[in-house]
Amino acid sequence: MFSLFYGLWKYLFSKMELHVLILGIDKAGKTTLLEKMKSIYSNIEGIPPDRIIPTVGLNIGRIEVTNSKLVFWDLGGQPGLRSIWEKYYEEAHAVIFVIDAASPSRFEDAKSALEKVLRHEDLQGAPLLILANKQDLPEAVSAEELARYLDLKKLDERVYMFEAVSAYDGIGIRESAEWLVEVMERSKRTEMLRARAGAMGPGP
Repeated sequence: MFSLFYGLWKYLFSKMELHVLILGIDKAGKTTLLEKMKSIYSNIEGIPPDRIIPTVGLNIGRIEVTNSKLVFWDLGGQPGLRSIWEKYYEEAHAVIFVIDAASPSRFEDAKSALEKVLRHEDLQGAPLLILANKQDLPEAVSAEELARYLDLKKLDERVYMFEAVSAYDGIGIRESAEWLVEVMERSKRTEMLRARAGAMGPGP
């Protein structure tokens, strides 16, 4: 009986939308990443990178990866806009944190912003994907070098991964998205958010 109920529960919620925050300081390439993901998974040509302007507020993108529906919230990364990030934490299943791997002079700012994100209790247990972006540029550091710099050993009970990507030409994007879906589906945080959504019932 339990296995039948669990199978039905899994079927009903397998198509539930998973919310993913795309965070990072300004000029990291967050919106370019979102547009590239849309073009890869939706067969819709995204906005060309040279026409993307800095995000003020929020961009939303929807794609389907391995039968999971993902909703991306791409938030502006200018210092004055980072205070709005936390308004979205409670509903997020996972976080993508994008770092411009070709700008070492800004790593300290990115590290500080990331540490503040990870300390917030509303994101407890959310899987974290850290992208060393702009690998198309010769001066970009590797994901391993970025990981050493950020030194995130203090992360308790949080699944996370570093991946080298280029939002410009698509290097590493599929691998990143598929890893994220896999860990979100197994995440206790996803279980918690699904249970909460079920308890609240469908909206009007």
